[in-house]
Amino acid sequence: MKIEVLEKNDINLRIAVRDADVPLMNALRRLALAEVPCMAIEEVVMVENSSILQDEIISHRLGLTPLKTDLDAYSLPEECECKSEFGCSQCRVTLTLDAEAKDGTRTVYSGEIVSENPEIVPVSDKIPIVKLAKNQKLKLEAYAKLGIGKTHAKWQPVSMCAYKYYPKITTPTGKCDGCQKCADICPKKVYVVKNEKIDVRDLLACNLCMDCVVACPQKPSPLKVEWEKDSFIMSIESTGALPPERVLKEAIKLLGKQLNEFEEQIKAEPQ
Repeated sequence: MKIEVLEKNDINLRIAVRDADVPLMNALRRLALAEVPCMAIEEVVMVENSSILQDEIISHRLGLTPLKTDLDAYSLPEECECKSEFGCSQCRVTLTLDAEAKDGTRTVYSGEIVSENPEIVPVSDKIPIVKLAKNQKLKLEAYAKLGIGKTHAKWQPVSMCAYKYYPKITTPTGKCDGCQKCADICPKKVYVVKNEKIDVRDLLACNLCMDCVVACPQKPSPLKVEWEKDSFIMSIESTGALPPERVLKEAIKLLGKQLNEFEEQIKAEPQ
């Protein structure tokens, strides 16, 4: 299997994967969505809340606030050596929030959340939590733990993880009066027309919708849109909890672990 990085930044990763198949790509996608762990607030203790929002709504908003995650420093609660329902420093992080509106209405943002571990903080300081009117207060203590997406969506480290076949486009060699029509109908602006000839401007943008082939006035269309059956483009968009490349690496680790467990179970079955 060959992997080529097409695009990469702090949040997004797009790769081309060759010599692979659909079951492998789908397994990695499902693992990234449902089983790669990340941090999220699980419990909230309200000390004082005089805002208009109920305790449950604020707790829900805090739980859905993505937190930066250090997978090397913490364990899943069920795998931690403490075996305690309350957790310990190896599987739980304590965060506090103490906000008050003294002079007038103000919005409380995620940047006001204070963590005992400076590495485990909200991915953005600008996520609104609640709006306080004058003299209203919000004081609480929250506990974040590692979890997985199939338990609750707040533990999903990605906001998007998808793949598609690698497109393969064959353009006509001669001039054509209808090329501009094919280019204009493409929603992804894949094509460009020069000297009455259509050419591919951005191959990777093609989503294989076939609108250009249908719009071609010539039947059969000399414009062919196909795909490579063993090549894929995979896109991962992280919530910010983990770098996208770390999400992919963890998904690969989990796949290897599950395959080994499956093999051991087969060997353990009586003949």
